[in-house]
Amino acid sequence: MTEIKSYKFDEFLRQDAARYRLFLIYGPDRGLVSERAGLIAKSTGVPLDDPFSVMKLDIGDIEGDAGRVVDEVNAIGLFGGSRLVWVRAGGNDKALTSALNTLSERPPESACLIIEAGELRKGTAMRKAAETSRQIAAIPCYADDARALNALIDQTLGEANLRITPQARQLLVSMIGGDRLATRNEIEKLALYGRGFEVINEDDITAVIGDASAISADDAVDAVLSGDVAALRHSMAKISQSKTPIFLIFNGCIRQFHLLDRMRADMESKRQPASQVMQTHGKQIFFRRKPVFEKALSAWDGNATERALRMLSEAVLNTRRYPALEESIAMQTLLALTLRSNRRK
Repeated sequence: MTEIKSYKFDEFLRQDAARYRLFLIYGPDRGLVSERAGLIAKSTGVPLDDPFSVMKLDIGDIEGDAGRVVDEVNAIGLFGGSRLVWVRAGGNDKALTSALNTLSERPPESACLIIEAGELRKGTAMRKAAETSRQIAAIPCYADDARALNALIDQTLGEANLRITPQARQLLVSMIGGDRLATRNEIEKLALYGRGFEVINEDDITAVIGDASAISADDAVDAVLSGDVAALRHSMAKISQSKTPIFLIFNGCIRQFHLLDRMRADMESKRQPASQVMQTHGKQIFFRRKPVFEKALSAWDGNATERALRMLSEAVLNTRRYPALEESIAMQTLLALTLRSNRRK
């Protein structure tokens, strides 16, 4: 079993990544999945701008054909040298699982396979294939905790020769997280704003960080969990007007349903009441949103949350396939989940 814990990823990238040819990167934080996949791709030494050396595939390109992936990995480059096959998947997939099992028995010598997946529950076939093989590096990507967020703040602001007051840091941490790509963009925007300053303070955070958009995103997620169709329509209208990226809404939903799934697992396996589960897992939930979660715990069971996560992962994949329909796909998916939540209440 070769699972790379989040806090060990940087060390793995420096010291051990070169020993592997097969990588499965998965989790609800799609921004972090994408970032780590990019870092691993760079570490392979394959020129990423060379179309003869890099083959990028979406799950639609495979269409249940495990042999396509195996053939691409084992193909010989037109001009020789190493190859990289980079697959963006939406979640658990039988063809990719079969390809991983086949390639782990005879790992390629001059090619690498990187699979980006969404949320994979423990025990799913693709995750099990990676975790039980010594030839595959399984890299889970969950929402950044406070330590990871502070490290990212220090790294980004340090590169810009900026310091930040404790109060400003606390405020900044409360307004970011959940998606690594969005988090990094916000901190880099803050660093650009602070060019020429010595210290970032609370006023700078309020002026720069997109709190209004974050609130709209949270409102949309809460509307889904509450089964409130009118509130969802209102939130999505605000999101459209503010040009908030749709992937932030999806990531927020995926993150909250993943947390809901963990809570329900404790309730069902350990027979814990909702109040005890909220004390254990609810520390990261803003206090004003806790009543929404408490009601959702009684409305959604483990099987339902798993189906919801699968719907969200498929919707994210479809927005990549059809970017012009992004808003329609998001509204259709979130409305379906909201109606389900309403029925379950």
